[in-house]
Amino acid sequence: MTEKTLVLASETQTANLAQQLAEQIGQLFGKDPLASLRISLIGDLGAGKTTFTRYLLQSLGHSGKVKSPTYALCEPYALNIAGKTVLAIHHFDLYRMNYPEEWIDAGFRDTFSNPGVCIVEWAEKAGSTLPAFDLSIELSMNDDESRTAKLMSYSLNGQTILQNAFQ
Repeated sequence: MTEKTLVLASETQTANLAQQLAEQIGQLFGKDPLASLRISLIGDLGAGKTTFTRYLLQSLGHSGKVKSPTYALCEPYALNIAGKTVLAIHHFDLYRMNYPEEWIDAGFRDTFSNPGVCIVEWAEKAGSTLPAFDLSIELSMNDDESRTAKLMSYSLNGQTILQNAFQ
């Protein structure tokens, strides 16, 4: 497991972190379009999970609006990586789930086993029903209005992304 902790003093630094990770995600899927990557975003309400996701998607080439999937559970995106690979990204927000298997009942099980990226806010609401994550990003607010980002990898893909992002 690789772990990295950063203090993000501004929204610009959050955007820069997303850009660093997006570059590595783009490289991963440029080499292996059939890869899958599961990212858990952890943090209290207002910690910046959706903001981070917006910057990550923009850094990967998305030019439209990024909506919070709080009510829909999932917002899908299809992005061109390096002009050739269509990368499927699914942004989940499980905050309003009523029971752990609700994401399965909503028909999202296959999404997690298909190639692409699944970004999940409030994964803890699904208990142990979700597949294992490759990377987790825990965002917490500090007293001085900065945020701390703790990044942890749990797979070879997650480790490669973290190590290469911070060389």
